[in-house]
Amino acid sequence: MRELNYTKRWGEMLTPEIVGLLTKIHEFKVEQTLFIEAHADRLTELMEIAKIQSTEASNKIEGIYTSDERLKKLVMDKTTPKSRAEQEIAGYRDVLNTIHENYDYVQIKSGIILQLHRDLYRFMGPGAGGYFKTTDNVIAEVDSAGNKKVRFQPVAAWETSDAIEALCKAYDETLMDESVDPLIVIPMFVMDFLCIHPFNDGNGRMSRLLTLLLLYRSGYIVGKYISIEKMIEITKETYYEALQDSSAGWHEGENDYIPFIKYMLGVVVASYREFSSRVKLLTTAGLTKGDRIGEVIKQTIGTITKAEIMKKCPDISQITIQRALIELQEQEKIIKIGGGRYTKYTWNWDKEN
Repeated sequence: MRELNYTKRWGEMLTPEIVGLLTKIHEFKVEQTLFIEAHADRLTELMEIAKIQSTEASNKIEGIYTSDERLKKLVMDKTTPKSRAEQEIAGYRDVLNTIHENYDYVQIKSGIILQLHRDLYRFMGPGAGGYFKTTDNVIAEVDSAGNKKVRFQPVAAWETSDAIEALCKAYDETLMDESVDPLIVIPMFVMDFLCIHPFNDGNGRMSRLLTLLLLYRSGYIVGKYISIEKMIEITKETYYEALQDSSAGWHEGENDYIPFIKYMLGVVVASYREFSSRVKLLTTAGLTKGDRIGEVIKQTIGTITKAEIMKKCPDISQITIQRALIELQEQEKIIKIGGGRYTKYTWNWDKEN
């Protein structure tokens, strides 16, 4: 098993691009804190939306689906799971809630990680989760012809327990140094967790839950209001490319963490920007839902589709969005481009003048 020592390596990651991303995140963090202090009562809606999107996206990455209606009921705990997929979704919901509500008290320890994995599979029956892998596993990919290729060989099963112990110890020891920026060490931890691949199943979802936990414990709580898992899901090709680039040479201790760090910091920046955009719309006095839709189109450079508007306003129903688009067209505030599934909209700046 290779040595895990972030104290020795974290300083190597401070490239100009990464420092720029860190600076942006620190600025956004201050802005978010001010928003929360001033508008805490308005953020419950964002939290509920983020929970639904996070649960859906993290499971979707692993090919686990259910209908939109069932998903919402499961996340709101208003129904019981009816299939294996829904059991896994409900388990993710519960672990996500644990992290959201108790992150200050959830330590980064091997035993805690096992408990979180146990709860991830709590609806699957006894023994489904809560223990490390019992056989060696591989990270493989299947090409267009159906040929399976081993992309990475994780740590052997017999080494897994010691590897996770070493991982948690390395993380804790590094953050004892107050000069270390946790935003650098968190992606390094997650990268190593995925290379260890400690479970027979659920490694990807656990890595994303641990990402949230580590961010929250370090004071970066944007994931409570904007789904970081959704940001990863919509950029999953880049996510997998970054993982592949950063895992090369891992067993020899020669891997380059920078691609994965840059990717994850970019996801955090995008999440903070989305938070800022949504909060401004929510807290602007007198804005109706129709007004908000108009503002979304106005703030978009170029064109935007109805599907993209729905993503930016997940709390507004499709019927309300469609009605608002018709009204905005009648008022000549927006211009409709194309038709059918290719319909797009843009703000009518000529009418603005």
